[in-house]
Formats: sequence, structure tokens, C-alpha cells
Amino acid sequence: QVTLVESGGGLVQPGGSLRLSCVASGGIFRGNELGWYRQAPGKQRELAAFITSGGDTRYVDSVSGRFTISRDNAKNTVFLQMNSLKPEDTAVYYCYAFTPSTRRFYWGQGTQVTVSS
Repeated sequence: QVTLVESGGGLVQPGGSLRLSCVASGGIFRGNELGWYRQAPGKQRELAAFITSGGDTRYVDSVSGRFTISRDNAKNTVFLQMNSLKPEDTAVYYCYAFTPSTRRFYWGQGTQVTVSS
């Protein structure tokens, strides 16, 4: 069974940092695109960042230069380092894995990030 488990969310002051982690199991890690969506209250879910199986990364403009996505294939883990956090970064962050061969998405349960003074 495929599972994705996020951790690392919490409450942080503006300008602070958080590091999200997502551990994947079920044999879906190495060949998959991995990433993070986020959904703020009253807004649509948006793709914040993703990393391909080859290590290429992409970011939504609003987080570019502040967030860094990375993956550790040996630990089946994808990370999202979030620096210079802003109140508008407040959202539930969802880890996902996308399998190109089957075009199937797998989702984590989400972790809350709140940026507030």
C-alpha cells in the first residue's frame, strides 16, 4: 500500500523558517515526480513546488527564492525548506507523488503551516 506521511508543520513568526518532510512507502519513490501543493483558507489548492525523478525543480512565483525542494532517494523522503515565511504562506501543505507511467497521483494527509505574529 502506498503511503505518504508529512511532518514539520507548525506555527512560525513572519520571517521565520520551517522544514517540511514527506516519507513515502510502497515502492513509489525513485521514478516519481514529487512535490508539495498547498491550500489556504478559502482558496484553491496550488502547486507550490515539485522535483522530478532527475532532480529538476520548479516553484510557483510566490515562493521562488524562499522555498527549496529536495529529495533523498535513499530515505524515500522529499523535503520543503521554507525560509522568509510570510502570512500569505499560511496553508495546509500536501505532499504528492506522481507516477508518469500510470499518470496516478498519491497524496499525503497534509500538514498545517501557520505564519503569524
